[in-house]
Amino acid sequence: MSNDLHGLPVTAPSATAAAALDATLHRYLAYRADTPQPLFAALEAEPDFALGQCVKGYLTMLGFKQASVPGARAALQIAQRVADRTTERERMHVAALQAWVDGHVERTLALWAQIQREHPTDLLAFRLAHFVHFWLGRPGAMLASVEQVRPRWSPELPGWGALLSCHCFALEECDRHDEAEPHGRAAVALNPADLWGTHAVAHVLEMQGRAADGIAWLESLAPHWAAGNNLVHHLWWHRALMHLGQGDTAAMLHLYDTRFRDLSAPLTRAQPDVYIDLQNAASALYRLQHLGVDVGDRWRELADHAEARIGDCLSAFTLPHLMMALLADGRMDAARRMTEAMQAFAAGGDDQAKVVGEVALPLALAMRDAAEGRPADAVARVRPVFHRLPELGGSHAQQEVLALFHWRAARVAGLEADAQVVRAWVDRHFVGGIAARRVFGVPAH
Repeated sequence: MSNDLHGLPVTAPSATAAAALDATLHRYLAYRADTPQPLFAALEAEPDFALGQCVKGYLTMLGFKQASVPGARAALQIAQRVADRTTERERMHVAALQAWVDGHVERTLALWAQIQREHPTDLLAFRLAHFVHFWLGRPGAMLASVEQVRPRWSPELPGWGALLSCHCFALEECDRHDEAEPHGRAAVALNPADLWGTHAVAHVLEMQGRAADGIAWLESLAPHWAAGNNLVHHLWWHRALMHLGQGDTAAMLHLYDTRFRDLSAPLTRAQPDVYIDLQNAASALYRLQHLGVDVGDRWRELADHAEARIGDCLSAFTLPHLMMALLADGRMDAARRMTEAMQAFAAGGDDQAKVVGEVALPLALAMRDAAEGRPADAVARVRPVFHRLPELGGSHAQQEVLALFHWRAARVAGLEADAQVVRAWVDRHFVGGIAARRVFGVPAH
């Protein structure tokens, strides 16, 4: 029996395997591109490591990609075979992975919550719950999770900085910006390569309209990002939003080609269709086109990935971005097939079927309506679910592009009352959000 980073017992086949798990957990908290390497190598030599296989399955599921689920299930099956030799906490993690693989993420979250109650310093349950709650559009749950365990954590724990980063981001998404910023800055002071803390503070600065501060913040920390995973692309996307907020569309397009959608970059070449990369790219192009910028043929490669992902509904928030790409590239038949696949998914038993069917699908159909010249029909589809768009997941900064679509359709259709509803949403969530105000044409406060 070994102990993990926070001193919790781990049933590992050897000290080497336990150390490999610790190394992967360290890298996972840091958003490193090489996160799985130590653990995956150890599992090749010693596969009968229940928690190790469970973590392998977790990391696979974090890609929100249907094609990856069989790999997660294979890891799960090995973990289940040896789970009876492990602790109750480890068996609960295996059960959480099984629920996730089976499409029952609500049970997964319930199991992680139970683990957090019984073992408040469990790194995996805490960090995974924070992430999944975010992509389910539940900032209140993110904040509650941090506040529940923080009194049981201390600065001596290796995950302390990660907790501070999560606290910052949860507060920011709950529109408590002034409270949020100190936690994120404290996390980055402990580790300048803390990408989630960097990201959380960038959100605060964007929401407060502090574009110059945001650009300076990201520029000062960029030298620490060399080992990072695709979250680095998202940080460059945030910087592009800040330049856009200053009216510099050329800077955003340059960062698109050289930073967050550089098709020659190693991270992009290794995984060209990572969900957050596709979101970054589609939302940037949509904003730029709205502002009259010629984006050339950049939509085409996004549309290729979107068409290949038809039927993959594991990331509800990604779906409207894929639809944007298909429509922008004129692929009307593919867009139709995508909505049909969403309808089929919505009729299934996955926990995300409801939000896909009731929120993502009307939005996708509305986008088709607008592309086919029926903006009033588009508005009619979105109007009943506009207040539910946050259920798709993502941050306020990311969700803003969905509101932009609705606002544009309302303006084209001459439905000013609907346009004003969107403007009110912008005012509520973007008190000083300079990028949002630039694209909506709202005077800065």
